[in-house]
Amino acid sequence: MSKFITEQADLDTVIALMAQGCVYGLDTEFIKVDTFWPKLGVFQINVNDHVFLLDGTTLDLSCFWQKIFAAQQNIFHACGEDIDLIYHYADKQPLINVFDTQVALSFLGHGLQVSYQNALKLVLDIEIDKDQTRSDWLARPLSVAQMKYAANDVLYIMQLADKLKAELEAKNLYTCVLEDCQHLTQEIALETPQEKLYTDVGNYRHSRKQLMQLQQLSVWREEMVKAVNQPRSFILKNSTMIDLVEKNPKNIFQLSGIKDIRQNVIREHGKTILDLLKFIPEAESWPLRLARPIRHSSQGITQAVDELIEQIAQQCIVPKEVLIRKKWLNTLYQHVVFHGDEQNLPAYLLGWRYEILTKPLIELLKKDALYLTTQMQVIE
Repeated sequence: MSKFITEQADLDTVIALMAQGCVYGLDTEFIKVDTFWPKLGVFQINVNDHVFLLDGTTLDLSCFWQKIFAAQQNIFHACGEDIDLIYHYADKQPLINVFDTQVALSFLGHGLQVSYQNALKLVLDIEIDKDQTRSDWLARPLSVAQMKYAANDVLYIMQLADKLKAELEAKNLYTCVLEDCQHLTQEIALETPQEKLYTDVGNYRHSRKQLMQLQQLSVWREEMVKAVNQPRSFILKNSTMIDLVEKNPKNIFQLSGIKDIRQNVIREHGKTILDLLKFIPEAESWPLRLARPIRHSSQGITQAVDELIEQIAQQCIVPKEVLIRKKWLNTLYQHVVFHGDEQNLPAYLLGWRYEILTKPLIELLKKDALYLTTQMQVIE
């Protein structure tokens, strides 16, 4: 049913087979428990109905990465972590030739996060076991159960994709799904600039000084986790960083009372953390305070927005939760208040959604600009 590839010569045979086809079913098994970067255990591929399990611990996959980036299409289910791993190992991005069956299922009204196991049961009436999810994929030899589990993840994925593509084509949604998959893989490729990392931690309640402290802590943490290859939470959790700037400890004793801070971090980096809190630039270089999120527009416009979204969802046969996310709507609120450039909107709102959804929503919200501005409560 599948072949476990551990030798470079056997991988060359797989590469040669890949040259005969241009659509691949893919999945990965990796460990990312105590590291910042994922450790690849097994890379599964279905090529021309042949399933191969590539040993990520021994093989040089350079040529394999080239084939994936050059493919007509790579089929995944819930590709986020797989794509992130590929970017790390291939040292290349973005991968824009992806069809994600989980995204496809969301367009067909099955929810945003259908598991692969449930997808196979729902679409193909095939049942597979998922009892190896937490296996050690770096240990060798792999057990028979592990190899069966890994093979199943790509054995049926081409069949699943073909069925979903047919349904999407019948509803004229296939190109929309491909576009959303491309936006997803490009979004994964985007890395927040170090000087902006604090915006993922702080909020509108924090003062400019606190945001400056968070900025310094965030940059230091990012440099540390990449240098020692540990998860961010092993150095400082986001909640710990917030507690640090809100309590502003002045010594090691006070530092030990900070929420969820690890004792080894205090021992090794306590003085550095205290210095990052104490020694900050002059006030004129502190970040501006973050804008308060807008939860809603005025009552009449809120109803009009809901009705417009509902109407568009029915017209294009796309579920509301797929058509627009809450964070995108909040971005549109801020866009109207700050008279932003449309090119800075999320890519999702500039593609197939633009004419049917984005433009009408912007025009509707412009009628409510005064109310939205008072709700935003921007603090300079």
